[in-house]
Amino acid sequence: MPQSNLEQRLREAGELSGPLSPAASDALARATRATEDSRRVIPGAVFCAVSGGRTDGHAFIPRAVEAGAIAVLGDRAGETETGGVPYIAVPHPRRCAGLLAHALEGDPTAAITVAGITGTNGKSSTAALTASILEAAGHNTAVFGTLGYVINGEVLGQEHTTPFGEELASLFARARDAGVSHVVMEVSSHSLDQERVAGIRFAAGAFTNLTQDHLDYHGTMEAYRDAKLKLFQRLDAVTGAAAINADDPYGQSFVDASGCRVITFGEHGVVSAQRIKTDLHGCSFQLRGPWGALPVHLKLLGRHNVSNALCAAALAHGMGVAAEHIVAGLAGLAAVPGRFEPVAVGTPFQVVVDYAHTDDGLINVLKAARELSKGQIITVFGCGGDRDKTKRPKMGKAAGKLSDYCVLTSDNPRTEDPLRILLDAEVGLQQAGRVKNEHYTVIVDRAEAIRAAIERAKPGDIVMIAGKGHEDYQILGTEKIHFDDREVARAILAERSA
Repeated sequence: MPQSNLEQRLREAGELSGPLSPAASDALARATRATEDSRRVIPGAVFCAVSGGRTDGHAFIPRAVEAGAIAVLGDRAGETETGGVPYIAVPHPRRCAGLLAHALEGDPTAAITVAGITGTNGKSSTAALTASILEAAGHNTAVFGTLGYVINGEVLGQEHTTPFGEELASLFARARDAGVSHVVMEVSSHSLDQERVAGIRFAAGAFTNLTQDHLDYHGTMEAYRDAKLKLFQRLDAVTGAAAINADDPYGQSFVDASGCRVITFGEHGVVSAQRIKTDLHGCSFQLRGPWGALPVHLKLLGRHNVSNALCAAALAHGMGVAAEHIVAGLAGLAAVPGRFEPVAVGTPFQVVVDYAHTDDGLINVLKAARELSKGQIITVFGCGGDRDKTKRPKMGKAAGKLSDYCVLTSDNPRTEDPLRILLDAEVGLQQAGRVKNEHYTVIVDRAEAIRAAIERAKPGDIVMIAGKGHEDYQILGTEKIHFDDREVARAILAERSA
């Protein structure tokens, strides 16, 4: 029996080495869907039983077979049949789910130029800037990431920064069918480690920075770094391009992992910024690169956005975009939701909402705020529950050192006791030499915390509300309630002016 397209795809990827039974080969030849979610199984589907995490996919095989699965892919060597259908043993079932899903959609990324952006901070802003550049160059561009999946102006919500393989294959097919030529996507460390991006052909990749985050999952900074390196290891040596932050301590690791052309950015990079000026209207600087020096004005606030702009410029240059389009694209982006986003209008002080949820993220936005402020910095922040606990005191210390006053509050406590989380962060505030009720206060209720910060503000001050950014929800226990920092702040400001 000749190999089917799906069987050939798995062999090329190294997932199949020995011969398959005629029944298994026939099943792959007839397959119409590949999924790791038994609830998405339809007649003719291949169910990929993924082990690990909170559940083992093998437990859902009976449900999948009942729903019409004609084969199961799993990692149990030696098993050939389960529930009356062929069992195909492979090293990485989740990787296979992505590979098969993309193949069944007709390999949409073969017709789309895909740029992946990874790093701890700055991914969303860099993705938005890159997309603006590509649009300025005349390319119909979609953006996939934390802020949603935007195809021709339509925003499609997703639970994860990077969804699972089957969902991504469907999204890319939708983008292709809508006439999209380029996709800029954020690529999380989880998705790389879990092979969610299998089947995507990346034309270019960018590395923003690496600071402590997600250690509850990865365990060590080395493992966290290694997960992100996988994006660059899969770039084509001849046609690929990588934009790497030359100023980041981990930058050289990403340069070494990229077997393709590398364009560095930053103070010590090929693409750099000089004569930087920041104010409440944006950032102006000289953009230096292989094209020489060109003036740029960003509408985005904060010096940290200059680094994001350099990353976008280096990435776009690596993708062959002309310098004039890079400059136009950088200047054309008005704002990024929840990223150093001003929410006060006509007030004598500023209120800014930002997604900063790591110590490095807080350092960046608070330094930017200090540069813009004519008064004090009042920071509202918290730490997420059921996540890396070791970063909580670091966030508290960063906020304490760089703020004049802090209001420590709940973020997304999830199933943890909010007070326990706040005590962990409060240790950092005390390490920074801050005294409770003199330099900071603790208010568990986030709305009341925002109110307290705004009521404390005087002319020239900046109230920085950090941690949730664009998010319009708060997770309390296992319940997700509506909560938007921007809406809450605007409502409080409206009350004051009434």
